[in-house]
Amino acid sequence: MFNKVLIANRGEIAVRIIRACRAMNIKTVAVYSTADKQALHTYLADEAVCIGPAPARDSYLNTTAILTAAKGTGADAIHPGYGFLSENATFAKMCRDNGITFIGPTPEVIDRMGNKSAARRTMMEAGVPVVPGTKKGIHDVERAIIEARGIGWPIMIKASSGGGGKGMRVSESEEDFFDQFNIAQRESVNAFGDNTMYLERCVRNPRHVEVQIIADNHGNIVAMGERDCSVQRNHQKMIEESPSPLLDDELRAQMMDDAVKAARAVGYTSAGTIEFLMDENRNYYFMEMNTRIQVEHCVTEMVTHRDLMGEMIRVAAGDPLSFTQNDIVLQGHAIECRINAEMPERNFMPSPGVISQMHLPGGMGVRVDTAAYDGFEISPYYDSMIAKIIVRGRDRTEAIAKMRTALEEMVIVGVDTNLDFQFAIMENETFREGKADTSFIERFLKGEV
Repeated sequence: MFNKVLIANRGEIAVRIIRACRAMNIKTVAVYSTADKQALHTYLADEAVCIGPAPARDSYLNTTAILTAAKGTGADAIHPGYGFLSENATFAKMCRDNGITFIGPTPEVIDRMGNKSAARRTMMEAGVPVVPGTKKGIHDVERAIIEARGIGWPIMIKASSGGGGKGMRVSESEEDFFDQFNIAQRESVNAFGDNTMYLERCVRNPRHVEVQIIADNHGNIVAMGERDCSVQRNHQKMIEESPSPLLDDELRAQMMDDAVKAARAVGYTSAGTIEFLMDENRNYYFMEMNTRIQVEHCVTEMVTHRDLMGEMIRVAAGDPLSFTQNDIVLQGHAIECRINAEMPERNFMPSPGVISQMHLPGGMGVRVDTAAYDGFEISPYYDSMIAKIIVRGRDRTEAIAKMRTALEEMVIVGVDTNLDFQFAIMENETFREGKADTSFIERFLKGEV
């Protein structure tokens, strides 16, 4: 087992990793920017090292500074959390070259699955359902239009190196294809430095259902159930739950089998997520693989009673998985709401500032993951998430009731938040009936649901 782990991240995920390490008697090193000097993770870790000024490119994305901190403190492993360097194959390789374990998959797998068109091709070869589309990356619009005619409209144009909704456009017909392709390609170049694109048949208003998997270095792969992440805005998730209200036992087993098949096809190790789109007829298609821990991993922990973060660390240390597929039984229903410092009434504009007072909800089956506290400053430099509220009930109805209570009980003074907006969703009939798809938030804002 590791002696010391450096956490190359900040906020609630850094706190979550530190707690997992402490439960395993592993010492921790926090890194922080000048803006995060008084952040909670710097107090909880055994050591803390400043790695640069506030902008992420100069600190949390500064690979040289992070590796220098790791070697200087004697850390034998680095956990990247999510975001920042978590899916950076170059950084993972740098860790390996410096004799430091990267707590995640190999750089080769990250690189392979980070290229979305290559990932699609791999899944096709493995027999995993994939949305009809191109098999290879496309660089010019003339070739793209020929491929598009064979696929049929509407068409989703996507960046091969994409994520977070960047470099993604929908073409409704041949008339708008050239403009949409060029716009998406420019976004891809600006965001990822890559002009490689691919095309997919557009699945209208799908459900977004993902399967959590974890794999060790001994050939064992376990699917830990699914999460429904359909409630999202601009491809950014807002609410996640497990199990999905859309799946029955047979469909769940089939989807989990395909997720394991996908992970095995790329030789995956560590925690990862196979993301699927599901159409109105409950046909599902591989969308992408996230080669890291997810924000919403807590939902899976609540219904499986398994410490996914701890298991991820043990796997990186070379241990076999401590459970098998037969041990995974989803118990009850869990829901997560992301609480952000933002103003929904002003197009979700971020609301940085100082939290003067905060009260967290509690009770049976209620969990709050946060790095905020009274007097904590929500910085304009980073993501505006303040906390994640996760609840577990005996069934979905009870889970929704618990989430309503938790949202009512939570108090945050000093910055604007989306607490009331999340509460309104819990009251919405479409959501309560389990019928919310990826267009739900857009229609909710227009009063159409």
